Amino acid sequence: MPAAARVDPRTFFSPSEWAPLARRSRWKGLALLAHAWGVIFAAAAMAVVWPLTLPLAVVLIGGRQLGLSILMHDAAHGALHPNLKVNDLAGEWLTGGGLARYRAYHLGHHKFSQQDEDPDIGLSAPFPITRTSLRRKMIRDLTGQTFFKQRFGDLVNRLKARTPGQPLLPILAEEVRRKRRWLLGGVVITLVGGAFGVWWAWPVFWVLPQATWFPVITRLRNIAEHACIARGEPDPLRQARTTRAGWIARSVLAPYWVNYHCEHHMFMHLPCYNLPKAHRLLARKGMLDRMLYEPGGYPVVLDRATGRRQTPAAAAAAR
Repeated sequence: MPAAARVDPRTFFSPSEWAPLARRSRWKGLALLAHAWGVIFAAAAMAVVWPLTLPLAVVLIGGRQLGLSILMHDAAHGALHPNLKVNDLAGEWLTGGGLARYRAYHLGHHKFSQQDEDPDIGLSAPFPITRTSLRRKMIRDLTGQTFFKQRFGDLVNRLKARTPGQPLLPILAEEVRRKRRWLLGGVVITLVGGAFGVWWAWPVFWVLPQATWFPVITRLRNIAEHACIARGEPDPLRQARTTRAGWIARSVLAPYWVNYHCEHHMFMHLPCYNLPKAHRLLARKGMLDRMLYEPGGYPVVLDRATGRRQTPAAAAAAR
C-alpha cells in the first residue's frame, strides 16, 4: 500500500507564519527535560516529607514519565534541539532511552498512518470496545499486570520454552544485559537514596508509578490519538485526533502538549511546544471542522471508544 498522504504546510500557513512554528529552540526542549525531572524529584520529596501524599506523587511522577517519553518522541523527529547531536544525546540519556530503535519504529507509524502497514494499527483497530473490556484493561494497568507483561514477558516465555538440561544462567544473563540500563538506574538510585535514608526510593518513586499510572495514561493517550478512526483513512487531517485538555489533564494525563496529535501528524517535525500555536492559527483559519478535533476532552473520547457516543460522521450518517 502507498504511504499515507502528507500535508504541505504552505497550504495552511504563509512563510512568515510557518517560519517561527518550524524553528527549534536551543533551550526550550532542554528546559522541558529539566521540568520533567524537577517534577519527579519534587513529587518524591513531597511523599518523603508527607507519606500520605504518595498516591498523588505516583500520579505526578507517572505523568512526567510519560512526559519524558513524549520528549524522547520529539527527539525521534529531530525536534528537541536544532543540533542533531545534542538532540540525540538528550533524547537518549535524559529520557527513558532507546531512541534509535524507537525512531525507526515510530517513523513507520507516520509514513503509513492508519494504513495496514502502520506498526501501531493494532492499538486502534479494536475500537470501539465495551466499557467492561476497557475497565478490565485499566485494572490490568493499575495492578502492574501490563507492566510485568511488557517488561518481563519475553523472559517468562524463554523460561517456559527452556528444555530439560538447558542452563538457566545464560537466559538470566541475557535478560540482565537487555535490562542493564533500567537495573543500573535502580542500583544508582538505591545507593544515593540509601545515603539519605531512603534506600527504597527506586521501587517506590520510579517502579511503582511506571508499573501503575504510566500504563493507564499511555493507554488513554493511545485511545485519544487514534481510536475510532477508519482503517485506511485517506484524509491526512483525520488520521489522528487532537483532544482538548485542561490544566488538570495536562498535569496528570497529557503532558507537553501531546494532546495536539492531529497537528503533530500534519506537521510531524514541529516541536511540541509550538503545537498549541499551530492549533490556534488553524482555528483562526477555520480548519478545525476539517480536522479530527474533540473539544469535549478525554471523557468524550472515551465515551466514543466504548460505543456510548457516536462519532460526528456516524451521527450524521444515521440522520
